[in-house]
Amino acid sequence: MLRGLDISDMLIIDRLELQFQPGLNVLTGETGAGKSILLDSLGFVLGWRGRADLVRQGAAQGEVTAWFDLADGHPARAVLEEAGLPVDDELILRRVNTADGRKTAWVNDRRCSGEVLRALSDTLIELHGQHDDRGLLNPRGHRAILDDFAGLDAARDKTRKAWRAVGHAKKALEAAEAAMAAIREEEDFLRHAVAELDALDPQPGEEAELDTKRRLMQGAERIREDVQRAHQVLGHDGAEGAVSDAIRWLDGVADSAEGQLDAPLAALSRAMVELDEATDGIVAALETLTFNPSELEDTEERLFAMRGLARKHDVIPDELARFAGDLRTKLSALDAGDADLGRLRSELDAAQSAYDAAADKLGAARRKSAKALDKAVMAELAPLKMERAVFETQITDEEPGPEGRDAVAFTVATNPGAPAGPLNKIASGGELSRFLLALKVCLTREQSGLTMIFDEIDRGVGGATADAVGRRLSQIAETGQVLVVTHSPQVAALGAHHWRVEKKVAKGMTTSQVVPLAAPERVDEIARMLAGDTITDEARGAARALLSG
Repeated sequence: MLRGLDISDMLIIDRLELQFQPGLNVLTGETGAGKSILLDSLGFVLGWRGRADLVRQGAAQGEVTAWFDLADGHPARAVLEEAGLPVDDELILRRVNTADGRKTAWVNDRRCSGEVLRALSDTLIELHGQHDDRGLLNPRGHRAILDDFAGLDAARDKTRKAWRAVGHAKKALEAAEAAMAAIREEEDFLRHAVAELDALDPQPGEEAELDTKRRLMQGAERIREDVQRAHQVLGHDGAEGAVSDAIRWLDGVADSAEGQLDAPLAALSRAMVELDEATDGIVAALETLTFNPSELEDTEERLFAMRGLARKHDVIPDELARFAGDLRTKLSALDAGDADLGRLRSELDAAQSAYDAAADKLGAARRKSAKALDKAVMAELAPLKMERAVFETQITDEEPGPEGRDAVAFTVATNPGAPAGPLNKIASGGELSRFLLALKVCLTREQSGLTMIFDEIDRGVGGATADAVGRRLSQIAETGQVLVVTHSPQVAALGAHHWRVEKKVAKGMTTSQVVPLAAPERVDEIARMLAGDTITDEARGAARALLSG
């Protein structure tokens, strides 16, 4: 419920504080007094798109604050939670518009975006006027209105979920088909590349081993000659023989040398052992350092083949084995792809069948509920002095979507035998008001959480018809809060709470004020609405009669 509205420096409003009550709240006043500015200001704080020049001339900024009471389970609570904003029993919206056009908004003293404001406004306020395109006059919203009237939330949610499942299944199938098409385009290349790699069978680290072996084989002949010379130098005719002779000569005279030759003999013995080890190593090396031109050719052929494949596939030689595995995986996917595509097609068919069933069930419920809505609206038209008018909800097929396959449009015929047409094109202003009210009476149960605002919805009607309009508004207000901007004394008299909007001029400045009216003041205001500026006793008497019901 809208509890209060505080407006500062907006157009001709200097400062204005209003406190609203449950039930039917009525705003009256002369044309140009500022009633529309109140609605513009409320729309501004709710994030609605409206006029840009709202800031009062000479002011640095304009500001609007609105207070709402939120009952447990109010849909605004879910919007606040999703936006990460504080949730309380009281909701305070504040928005500032600077003179240079910058806008800033707060929700419960936390900065927020205009998008969040608009999401909240959808759960808080519903505005209706003769030319309003946000509510019942917008054909795009008729399907949702019918669904709300029929209580089809569960069936609609099931259809939406089924539609999303169809979308997911389509995307999965399309992605798989695209992947398969890409693999098939390179199938010949894959099979040829795998055959080449399998024939070579490269191993990690093999390229380095082959390169080392090749370099050794290329230098093997020169290396062998030098090693052979070293072996000859160390042999019996070389160093080994010389050391052996030295040991023999020294050993023969060691006893006579009184121990002076013991150390040299020990060193020579150790040298002999080292020479033996060196000779054994040289012999082993000579056995491996063989030069075989055929083996060198084979080594180079494999090494060059490995490097050639690495360049061809833009990898290093050590990655050839892994690369071959990747290609085999692609080929395996290709071989298994038909089975995967078949499975995905089956899943899409199942999802489509589930959607068709949900959409059919939702459509059948809509058609059944449309008749009930038509009957309910027709019953409300008679008290509104439109006994001969016809209201019909038309449902036609449309392209499948998340809301099903039904296009819903409210059509009317204002006279018997006249062709039915769209609600917003066939009816005149006054007739449109009454169709609108009839619909709202039927939908009040489903939308009782909203504060409903009717902006001059009674324009173009008077007398008994205006009284019927007022009584419909009063009926709607029984289950919630209704604000009415009206020029009709019959409607104003039915209000539970009454304010008069006045325009004042002081020191060359025009300002707008809103005055709450007590019982005597209501008599004078309704008398003015009946008789004009000159209020007579007869007008006051008629006003009292209207107020007494």
